[in-house]
Amino acid sequence: MTETVLRATAVLCDMDGTLIDSTAAVVRAWTEFSDEHDLDIDDVLAYCHGRLTHATVDHFLPHLPAAERDRLADELLAGEADRHDGVVEVPGAAAFMARLAELGVPVALVTSAPRDLAHARMGVSGVEVPVVTVTSDDVTHGKPHPEPYLRGAELLGVPIEQCLVLEDADAGIVAGLTAGARVLVVGEHSSATTAGLPRAHDLRDVTVRRDGDEAVLTIGARR
Repeated sequence: MTETVLRATAVLCDMDGTLIDSTAAVVRAWTEFSDEHDLDIDDVLAYCHGRLTHATVDHFLPHLPAAERDRLADELLAGEADRHDGVVEVPGAAAFMARLAELGVPVALVTSAPRDLAHARMGVSGVEVPVVTVTSDDVTHGKPHPEPYLRGAELLGVPIEQCLVLEDADAGIVAGLTAGARVLVVGEHSSATTAGLPRAHDLRDVTVRRDGDEAVLTIGARR
């Protein structure tokens, strides 16, 4: 693998699929939802990744009253909050986040999960939660809208153009690019959205050092 070097003042990290793997818990929750409402689970899983739970319910059940859709989304989130078996770090994530903290690099967690669920999953996985977090509780518009990443940059006090976003799904990648950040794709997801973007297969592929006010991330062959 050819090494790629990226420089940024701050790092904005997605959670699910980027720092932690909660696939088992997510699939269980949405499978039950799909069975109950006679939906194709493959369609639901393809749409929901990286999006707000309420947005996914709205997309697939637009015929229901808004209050009913809100109730169903809240029930889904409550169910996920109690299911953390199988939640693990993406390989290298804990060490990567610890390294950013050690170097004093401004970093924010930017996730479509609500705050309680995000903290619970990060805790189970062993990945440290940064001081600055942006969750579904903190925004009006979720990914793929740029608001979550713009909010993260604002809280860190860093222009979005000087931020590097780490993402694994189209919704988040679009949010980061639309906000004006550079984006590093983490994982194997490939689509028209990821074309031409730098990629790390997981966070073991990324080393970090500090150069003045910038973090220097090198993505290359594992050593």
